[in-house]
Amino acid sequence: MKTKRFILMVLLTMVAIAMNAAVLRAQDAKVIKIASQSPLSGGQALSGTSMRNAIELAIADLKQPLVDLGFDVQYVPFDDQATPDVGVSNAQNMVNDPAILVVIGHWNSGVAIPSSEVYNTYDLAMISPANTNPRVTSRGLSVVNRVCGRDDNQGPTGAKFLAGLGTVKSVYVLHDKTPYGQGIATFFQTEAEAQGIAVLGFEGTEEKSNFDGIIQPILATAPDAIYFGGIYDQTAVFLSQARAAGYTGIFMGPDGTDASDFAALAGEAAVGTYYTSAAGPLSVFPDAAKFVEDYNTAYGENPQPYGPESYDATAVALHAIQVAIELNGGELPSRAQVAAAVRGTADFQGLTGPISFDAYGDRATANYYVSQVKSGDPALWSENELLDTVTVASPFTALLESAMGQ
Repeated sequence: MKTKRFILMVLLTMVAIAMNAAVLRAQDAKVIKIASQSPLSGGQALSGTSMRNAIELAIADLKQPLVDLGFDVQYVPFDDQATPDVGVSNAQNMVNDPAILVVIGHWNSGVAIPSSEVYNTYDLAMISPANTNPRVTSRGLSVVNRVCGRDDNQGPTGAKFLAGLGTVKSVYVLHDKTPYGQGIATFFQTEAEAQGIAVLGFEGTEEKSNFDGIIQPILATAPDAIYFGGIYDQTAVFLSQARAAGYTGIFMGPDGTDASDFAALAGEAAVGTYYTSAAGPLSVFPDAAKFVEDYNTAYGENPQPYGPESYDATAVALHAIQVAIELNGGELPSRAQVAAAVRGTADFQGLTGPISFDAYGDRATANYYVSQVKSGDPALWSENELLDTVTVASPFTALLESAMGQ
């Protein structure tokens, strides 16, 4: 009798365990995670943290339609430390979590490119707010998309602007040896030469603290302008030292310059700097007013450039997941289904305007902005003067329009 009772208890326990496991699996199936990768520590943490904050706000604001469908939406930020190896390691952790359906990132193209190879292997959609190197999308990976423009348009925008000033006859070009920095410097150099500007030098450096060995040879060439393809934690230090060494000419950088820490690091030396960006100043996005207010309330400061783009990338992700769920009969979609829905984004109204992805995942039409630093006070970065806005179709869109005779 005791033996039968023991066997019954074992069976009941096994049934209970099985039922609990089934409940847990059902609960897990209702969880949707949005991940992100950006530098949350180190010299570029200001921009990476602003991206994270904007993503967090977007999820809080826009997750309700998915909640109404019975899903729990969670946010999982990762610190890629602006380092390719860390980004790839994080990507491998992400793809092992089946609840992660989209990743928003990165800040650095040199981190995004190898990390996206991992995402692609596991059908995990990536939407970038800030990666501008052409190779991010030109490899043709079906999971990779971006809401910002490309450096093969941004670099030439800067060169054409300098040529239009009429005073720049020569330029010395520097870059940080990363895919982003070297890439955009090359695009700038090519267009500068096409515009009749003499390129006196083209040099890469990973130096971040003592630039004397670079500055003195540059001063000897007496360029009208210096262009530095890199990120503010490096370029601001260089500029400060170049001014102290006697350089009085024009200084220009790409969107890696576009952060208030450029002014914080360079101080008064930053004043007068020209920079291009694929991120628009907050003033050009009337629909972003509430976002800026909410961001200020939550984090006690203005969002950095690419904050609105980070919000938009997240909005696109949430909308695509909703579309994929509906197409899947209300059930949790696969990553491949979500990736297809993301790539199919067309005329989505974001804070930065309508967003459509072309066949390569590029924003079909993007804006490029030229601005000038007006103050060495980082708190006044948003008051920099916007000098020009250029709208350019993505290479695929331009090719398509040309074939259609538009």
